[in-house]
Amino acid sequence: MEEKYIASIDLGTSKFGLCVARIKGDDVQIVYYKETPSDGIRASIVSNPMKATAPLRKAIKDAEDQLMIKILQVVIGLPRSEVRQETASAEVERFDPDEYITGEEIDQLKEMAIESYPLDNPAQETIYGAVAQSFSIDDHIQLLESQVVGTLSSTLEGNFKVFVGNRRAVTAVDKIFNSIGVAIAKKYFLPDVVAKTVLNENEMDSGVALVDIGGGVTSLAIYQGGIMRHYASIPFGGKVITGDIRSECAINEDLAEKIKLKFGACLPAKLASLSEKVLQIRLCDPYKEVSVKYLSEIIDSRCREIIDAVLYEIQESGLQDCLRSGIVLTGGGASMVNLTTLFKEVSGYDVRHGYPRFLFTAEVGAAIYDTSATSAIGMVLAAKDDHMPDCVTKPEVPSEAEAASEPGEKVTEITDREIEKGKTGTLISEEEFGEAVGPAKPEKPGRKRRPKTPSKVTWTKTVGDFIKNFTLNIYDEMNKDDEEENSNK
Repeated sequence: MEEKYIASIDLGTSKFGLCVARIKGDDVQIVYYKETPSDGIRASIVSNPMKATAPLRKAIKDAEDQLMIKILQVVIGLPRSEVRQETASAEVERFDPDEYITGEEIDQLKEMAIESYPLDNPAQETIYGAVAQSFSIDDHIQLLESQVVGTLSSTLEGNFKVFVGNRRAVTAVDKIFNSIGVAIAKKYFLPDVVAKTVLNENEMDSGVALVDIGGGVTSLAIYQGGIMRHYASIPFGGKVITGDIRSECAINEDLAEKIKLKFGACLPAKLASLSEKVLQIRLCDPYKEVSVKYLSEIIDSRCREIIDAVLYEIQESGLQDCLRSGIVLTGGGASMVNLTTLFKEVSGYDVRHGYPRFLFTAEVGAAIYDTSATSAIGMVLAAKDDHMPDCVTKPEVPSEAEAASEPGEKVTEITDREIEKGKTGTLISEEEFGEAVGPAKPEKPGRKRRPKTPSKVTWTKTVGDFIKNFTLNIYDEMNKDDEEENSNK
């Protein structure tokens, strides 16, 4: 059975999520997934293509180097903000009414609805996609797609939800990938793709609201009867929480993001004794102190605004009484501690996290099963179903005779664990730095280099046991290395 690769990139406001999968028949094996901080993107829309190009090029290069492949094309997601939904319909007279209606006819009818829909401003708008709502034939109306395929009729009429978005946002994405020499195989409207990755058929049939909390935008997709019935976007997400922490604590954005991810929580009243703990931020003298309870109050206030906006959109949809399966939270912002509990208390619905379903196997770490990976995984699964062609090329492997005739240094395979250690003999974990540290460059023979000190904020344990005191001390890593060197002398 032929083997191929599919690569997807989630162009998020705060990160790029690049996923590469090996496809063999119906088997999907994730061989690479990594999130890279993004730039030049605001509310999921590329605002500065030049700034967005550099980190995206680096993300692709890292994947190519690790997998020893060349990525030629990728599938990507369209922006989730500045999208409005409209209704469209199309009708055809069938050439042979005694033949079964096929899925190809349904697809052609959808294309007709999209092409014939009158845009208000074609120079600034474009259609991101369409979802079939119902179909009518000679003897029946309000049929689902699965019900109309295989029937006999002289006419076929379809009603669709059409999603209209910003044309310039799509043009900016095309410009980025053209500049880095990678083709775009297909663009997906993410809400429908993500829903099929985290929701099961029973939830989509009985009624469920999928809330995707990203860095710059929160989107809502409501499913009922197995079909997406309503879509809306809210122009803020997890990044506004980071901004609140930054301004209230008078610290930089990078540090505020790390504090949010490690110590952020909603519902300060439910933190028990944890709310009495204090974070010490030693970036200057005297150092800053922020109580965990105050930090939680900042986060809780903004999360309630997001929840209120989501509930408003649910009311506007008119489907508030149809959500038998409640609300499912996904996206990077959904991992906030106590957020599902807060959603449940405010909304009254059942609430759960939306993780990628086990529709694949993985050779990468646990991050692939996190809520932030659902978009990248969903696009891979959709591209597999759409029979996308192979997106990579492999370097030519020399024959055994050629390898034997060209002696050289023995190449040692580097494992993922050795990469995390950086070959320095000291394990540097994600809990210490907030991100994995890449491998150290090989040293030249006879020359000993001083390890390069990363200029990252480091989390260190100081006064007593960290768990008991819950005290955070933050030092500049360069100064720390200098102090250790002086003490050794």
